[in-house]
Amino acid sequence: MADLLAYAGEVLELALSKGGDLGEIFLEERVSARITFEDGKVDRVSSGTDVGAGLRLLIGDRTLYAYSNNVSRDGLLALAKTVSGGVSAEKRPYNFDFKPERHAMPVKVPPAEVPTARKVAMLVTADRIVRVHDRRIVQVMCSYADSLRRIVIANSEGRYVEDVQPQVLFYVSAVASDRGVMQTGRQPIGGAMGFEFFDLEDPDAAALKAAKQATLMLDAAPAPTGRMPVVVSSEAGGTMVHEAVGHGLEADHIDKQVSKYCGRLGEMIAAPDVTVVDDGTLPFKRGSSSVDDEGTPTCRAVLVDKGRLVAFMNDLRTCRKMKLEPSGNGRRQSYEHKPVPRMRNTMIAPGNADPAEILASTPRGLYVKMMGGGQVNTLNGDFVFEVSEGYLIENGKAEKAVRGATLIGNGPDVLMNIDAVGSDLGFGIGTCGKDGQWVPVSDAQPTLRIKELTIGGTA
Repeated sequence: MADLLAYAGEVLELALSKGGDLGEIFLEERVSARITFEDGKVDRVSSGTDVGAGLRLLIGDRTLYAYSNNVSRDGLLALAKTVSGGVSAEKRPYNFDFKPERHAMPVKVPPAEVPTARKVAMLVTADRIVRVHDRRIVQVMCSYADSLRRIVIANSEGRYVEDVQPQVLFYVSAVASDRGVMQTGRQPIGGAMGFEFFDLEDPDAAALKAAKQATLMLDAAPAPTGRMPVVVSSEAGGTMVHEAVGHGLEADHIDKQVSKYCGRLGEMIAAPDVTVVDDGTLPFKRGSSSVDDEGTPTCRAVLVDKGRLVAFMNDLRTCRKMKLEPSGNGRRQSYEHKPVPRMRNTMIAPGNADPAEILASTPRGLYVKMMGGGQVNTLNGDFVFEVSEGYLIENGKAEKAVRGATLIGNGPDVLMNIDAVGSDLGFGIGTCGKDGQWVPVSDAQPTLRIKELTIGGTA
């Protein structure tokens, strides 16, 4: 991979020999491992190294893309010949005077140097912690994954960027059953770090949290149905802002006119206390890196400023077409995929309200402590989210657990109906899917109160 500098110009020149607006080489080497532990035994262990290259041409609004595992000079020239065959366009000045930039997120303990037995031992311990917590737990699944990704990007604008991007992930799922009722608790932890992450975050604590969540809801009452105020704890992470708001602010959705926020730049789309940020620079967060998968530096992008829509998340294509400032959100799952605008660490910024006072000043409603899965329609903003852990609010106190609740609403409407923003901030992590690609992300929010939301219950 380090040899690319010697022939990157030659490859791009061939790729652009019949015209084009931008040529780009993307090289990737990924060393990864994954272990799953289920039914009290190791279910699967996999590890390996994947090396490949992608070559992209932008011609107006078109993208031509080819990839290969052959990253030699001859292999890249073959890719260049392939993509150039689909082009008949005006040639423009290109810049192959590369000035290399080298970045690397710090890694104290490379995961590949940690014995597999030590990783398995973490899973065995987590499994035991969950099972001994409560006899009603009937199924446990634990998994561990790590990767160390080295990328090199060269393009016809003269960019030549190298980066090293680590990831670790630990996940525990527990299923509890009692008298015909089944409930699941899930707890993922992880970040853009080496194995030293587990000196900061305790996998045993994650296992216990998953076990408690599963068994707590067994004894909960069925959730009511109707419209009521909703207080969402910072512990719930930012699932709502990610799904109901974030995807609609990705510039390709704006470009394709499939977002509720089309044509609304500069308008008030949220309550004045609401500021939405996507930040790829947060140290060690799961969605962070020094540069994106096009070599653009990541940044703290303010998307909604005190209720006003001020920016979108973009990649080079949408940035050029829509005349946007680069935000470092061009991401791809691997060299097999072209980059598209993607979230990184998306959050509603903390406000000034005391979280405890937000709850205490709510006479009736639903308190959401943990959010589950959900789905959203980016075209109109409608969403449905499961509540993994919820409580009825009565006289400012959330003490009666309820199960089976879903939040049903509309992302833009929710933003306008937030009437309290707490001073705290809680993060969640995940792997976000879009266009058949999966990338690591995190999301966050403070404690929030929504004036009124439809609750789908089972009572």
